[in-house]
Amino acid sequence: MGLIWFVGNFGSAINCFIFYQPNLRKNPCVMYLLASSASQFLTFNFALLTRMLHFGYNIQSLNTLLWYCKIRFYFFYTLVAIPRYYIIFASVDRYFASSPDIYWRQWSSSKIAMRLIIGSCLFWCLIYIQVIIFYQIQNDNCSYRNGVYGIIFSVYILIESGILPPLVMLIFGLLTLNNIRKSKRTTRPLIVGDVVRSGQFAGMSRKDLQFSKMLFNQICLWIILNIPNPCYLLYRTITMHDRKSSLSATVESFISNMSYLLIYLEFSLTFFVYTLSSSLFRREFKQVIRRKFLRRFP
Repeated sequence: MGLIWFVGNFGSAINCFIFYQPNLRKNPCVMYLLASSASQFLTFNFALLTRMLHFGYNIQSLNTLLWYCKIRFYFFYTLVAIPRYYIIFASVDRYFASSPDIYWRQWSSSKIAMRLIIGSCLFWCLIYIQVIIFYQIQNDNCSYRNGVYGIIFSVYILIESGILPPLVMLIFGLLTLNNIRKSKRTTRPLIVGDVVRSGQFAGMSRKDLQFSKMLFNQICLWIILNIPNPCYLLYRTITMHDRKSSLSATVESFISNMSYLLIYLEFSLTFFVYTLSSSLFRREFKQVIRRKFLRRFP
């Protein structure tokens, strides 16, 4: 976890520096990626850091202080959901940006991106207030309340983080690839009042194509590393009344920790995915290093 924390903080900080460059930050896709990277930075320095203190250094405040139990998991679910859905918005934006139809391309704009970034943050902060209400310390373990709510919450997490995001990402990722491969360059006319506006779609710019490639590779990695956790939560809820040996409990504890670790691992690998996917990102990274760090030395 310490290595993931260090690498994740480094990658998130560099991503924010690069995406905030004047020649990039007005692009709606970059705005989503910038917001996602900033959210991931908070995830590493709260959710992962508190997990390191609990499991790595045996600081048991999580299982003894009820207020800390509630607040910790509230911020965990919120800080994991926010960057995830920013990536979903970015995949939808790539579909709009690559559409040959001028009407749909208008939905790829910085104004809409800013509204969705702020609205999504507020939405998930409100949705996960349920964690503050229903999480409690049971058998010296901070967890959601057993019974009907536990089943509903596990199914909800399975859908919200295990089924819906990869499904939406895959659908819009494939639609974007289809748009890019289309040979048609024409758009239907857009009628504004009595004026008919038409134009030729010359395809996505080279910069936008590289953003799409970065995003598509990140989606593939996200699908592989994020599905195990909601599947485990559902399994734990289904078998919560079963009698388990100490070996079974130990194995389940290991699987639980690994499933959470994979979530943080995906976030920490974002910088490397972008670096390997895009020559534009690599060039901007070199320029950031040259301008921000190397200029201090003769």
